[in-house]
Amino acid sequence: MELRHLRYFVAVAEEQNVTRAAVRLHVSQPPLSRQIRDLEDELGIALFDHGAKAVRLTEAGKVFLTEARAALQRVDDAVQMTKAVASGQRGEIHVGYAPSLSVELLPRALRFFQESNPDVRVQLHDMSTQEMLRGLRDDKLHVAPLIQVSAKVLTGLVFEELHRYAVCVAVHPAHPLARVRKVGLEQIANERLIAYTLADYPEYHSWLSDLFAPLKHPPNIAEEHDSSTSLIASVEAGRGVALVQQGFDCLTGPRLKARPLTPAPPPLVVGVAYRKGINPAATVNFIAAAKRAKSA
Repeated sequence: MELRHLRYFVAVAEEQNVTRAAVRLHVSQPPLSRQIRDLEDELGIALFDHGAKAVRLTEAGKVFLTEARAALQRVDDAVQMTKAVASGQRGEIHVGYAPSLSVELLPRALRFFQESNPDVRVQLHDMSTQEMLRGLRDDKLHVAPLIQVSAKVLTGLVFEELHRYAVCVAVHPAHPLARVRKVGLEQIANERLIAYTLADYPEYHSWLSDLFAPLKHPPNIAEEHDSSTSLIASVEAGRGVALVQQGFDCLTGPRLKARPLTPAPPPLVVGVAYRKGINPAATVNFIAAAKRAKSA
């Protein structure tokens, strides 16, 4: 049994006349009659009572008409849904993010994406950089705003820069450094440094080593945390200071003070990463929204 059998049957049942059904279907009458007979033979039951000028459904035919209409509607719905997903109008997209890095960009990107893709569901996943990279490679994520990492780490992925952030030091409001406008790197060389965990954020530790290299003094890492929430709590408790990007105070509010470093080190580059090759339309649309967000 093929879909055309169902469509032919429905047309004949609704027209109650094979000739009119043939005109409606743009086929000739003899092949249509054969298709109906083939359908009845396959089912082993009579679907129509054939009169001289009209055909009427049998009781079994009435039941089959209801089910045939439902089956055809389900097929049409599946076709429309598939086309909508392929065009990016419907479906679901999984986005990885780190709150500390995407606190400004992500809300704007989500707003722009929602405006142009209202029927696409966005699933957000709070992850470390390493988790996001694995998620992209394992096809569990479609896209992820993250800090720029080495080309080797990005194998198989594409990274597009979105924004550059100045480096700042985050301190408790009562800390002496909170009372100055700018802080030199040498001023925090002996401070207890609150950092992210090496296992989850190896690129952060590499960056710290490069940052302190000119001082010939390794960073004094006193604590490591796996999230910005616990890092903020530790600094707020007065357990040390943290080196973060400009805009980090959007997460902390008045709980912490952020002061820029001088002379200014190279900025932190944040961008959007995704898989190489062909990506779903919704992913392409989200990337476009993220690029729009960088200048909003």
